Amino acid sequence: MKKIVLILMMASLFVLAACGANANAPTKKDDNGKKTLVMGTSADYPPFESVDTKTNKIVGFDIDVANYITKKLGYNLEVKDQKFGGLIAALNQDSIDFVMSGMVKNEERAKQVDFSDVYYTSHQVILVPKDSKIKTAADLKGKKVGVQIGSTQATLAEDLSKKYPMDIEQWDKVNEMVEAMAGNKLDAIVTVDTVAFGYTNDSDRLAQFNIKDDSVVTGDPMSIAFPKGSKLTAEFNKELKKMEENGELDKFVKKWIETSGK
Repeated sequence: MKKIVLILMMASLFVLAACGANANAPTKKDDNGKKTLVMGTSADYPPFESVDTKTNKIVGFDIDVANYITKKLGYNLEVKDQKFGGLIAALNQDSIDFVMSGMVKNEERAKQVDFSDVYYTSHQVILVPKDSKIKTAADLKGKKVGVQIGSTQATLAEDLSKKYPMDIEQWDKVNEMVEAMAGNKLDAIVTVDTVAFGYTNDSDRLAQFNIKDDSVVTGDPMSIAFPKGSKLTAEFNKELKKMEENGELDKFVKKWIETSGK
């Protein structure tokens, strides 16, 4: 009986090892034998990824970049939408080949997956009326500053306030803060550039500038996540570098990010 159990255990280990060996290899193929990569994303973060209500398709900056790279590498692309919190688990369970979802590399995630080079860095910005005298973070001292409840910008404003004491007000929505600022109830708003572009592009009465202060972290560098040891990491990095050099990446930035809200 013990021998049978031992044989079964060894067989199970062999199967697991075989699965692990192929974990990073795309398995889906079309009728022409072309391999398909499955990209995991959480389509609730425009302009990076969201569902177009007219077509019911997932669109955005990340989608365009992924389509461009996979096409250059000779793969088909399938986009799989799921909750952000389960993306890394899905990657390690081999149900997806890579993740693009505005994901920022951190120490904990890096223990579980490999990351590509940074393909975009979002910046924390200050949104003000165009005729405002507020030009730097230091100019926020003594001003009424709006932030969205629970946002990273709320934490950033609190950190800045230690250096430049300001009156911080927390609001539910950015559009409500913009209206309050138009009514002189706020002097400035701390938000992220991808959100601010939607307002500055639609109104010539608003302006934005990046927060530059060595005492706080003001950028979120986004990377693509892959299974540990995946050959795709190097392949994608090579194409990302080409996109930076030939201006293709900038084209997508202008299309999705700098013109968001239009």
